[in-house]
Amino acid sequence: MGRIAINIKRLIHNLDSLGKIGCNRNGGIDRALGSRADYKARQWILDYWSNILGLEVHIDSIGNIWGMRNSGSSLPPIVIGSHHDAVPNGGHYDGALGVLAATEIMQTYQEQEILTEHPLYLVSFTGEEPNPYNVSTLGSKVLSGRLTTEDLQKLTHHDTGAPFSECLEEIGGCLAETKTAKLTNKDIGAFIELHIEQGKRLYEHRDSTAIVTCITGIYRENITIHGTANHGGTTNMPDRHDALLTACELNLAFELLLLEENDKETVGTIGFMEVFPNAVSIIPDKVQLTLEIRTCQPEKRKRILEKLTAACEEISKRRGTTIERTLNLDQKEMPMSPLIQSALKEAMIHQNVPVHEYVSMAGHDAANIARFTESGMIFTQSVNGKSHCADEYSKPETIEETVNVLAEAIPILDKEMNAHAAVI
Repeated sequence: MGRIAINIKRLIHNLDSLGKIGCNRNGGIDRALGSRADYKARQWILDYWSNILGLEVHIDSIGNIWGMRNSGSSLPPIVIGSHHDAVPNGGHYDGALGVLAATEIMQTYQEQEILTEHPLYLVSFTGEEPNPYNVSTLGSKVLSGRLTTEDLQKLTHHDTGAPFSECLEEIGGCLAETKTAKLTNKDIGAFIELHIEQGKRLYEHRDSTAIVTCITGIYRENITIHGTANHGGTTNMPDRHDALLTACELNLAFELLLLEENDKETVGTIGFMEVFPNAVSIIPDKVQLTLEIRTCQPEKRKRILEKLTAACEEISKRRGTTIERTLNLDQKEMPMSPLIQSALKEAMIHQNVPVHEYVSMAGHDAANIARFTESGMIFTQSVNGKSHCADEYSKPETIEETVNVLAEAIPILDKEMNAHAAVI
């Protein structure tokens, strides 16, 4: 069989069409879960999958959109897709490219009469991005069992206080039916998500495509620092117990111990901080902050935390302050399916694309799906590594190369899954 080639002009046209939904005056996309733009984007996808592709379309209980090409087989489907929502003033490619790349592959298969033994499904997940209900990767979390109906009942809109159930009903879901939403490997045989890298590795190496080997673990702590409030003019410098200066020194110490790891795939951030009383001429007596570590290597996370504990003890003792640390999140790293990685690698070789393997430093729906079935990812280049902003961009030629690889990999995976099942 010759190389599979998708229609890149059609894919870019569809990206432009979907990108008009929620586009603001700055050129960014405002398409959060439950917004009018979210509803319109959902309708665009449903219309295209139903009317253009002729697929059987379905909205499940948590609002995930499915487009199904049944092969008459009882085998579990291969699913491709991503998400269509966006962060405030986000980019045109994050998530949307994965959904529309999957759409283009389905259309190419129809035109070129490419068949698979496993049914081929498309999916666009609900609420992957941070949203007004404060739960990201929401749709895939429900499918994996990480979020229960009871959890969903507690969710409210952070501005209006409206229950999530109202939003869910509007997008075609049903809260009561989420009790049976959890899936197994009998429901999905394999899932592959195409996504922009959201980093600079491919761009710096002038490459288009990479196989994702693992999705990073994410560790977060809520930290409260207590000092002593006093007059900012009359208190001598040696007599101060400044909570803010303690926080600043902690941040710099945290940066240093991360740099000591000398690993581009281990990073950390203190991106949220509140200062009290936050007034001129008053020495701060309390600071609240959130600290985050991302790595796929548990031993590195453990070593960083041990050093962080020592740094906290030394800084607080010297400054006469106290540092209280509470676990916020300890989400383990999620390795991607070796079976899918193998199929992608073979497809890259067949498409004459250099083989690269990267860790994903951002979270994705694929990590939740990996909890119950074969799950994998493929990256395409982000120009200048920009994402979650209006400047987010991927070149048509790099997109084309990556989507061709995924289109090539699916029939390979289809056969490998049969062989794998036969061995088991």
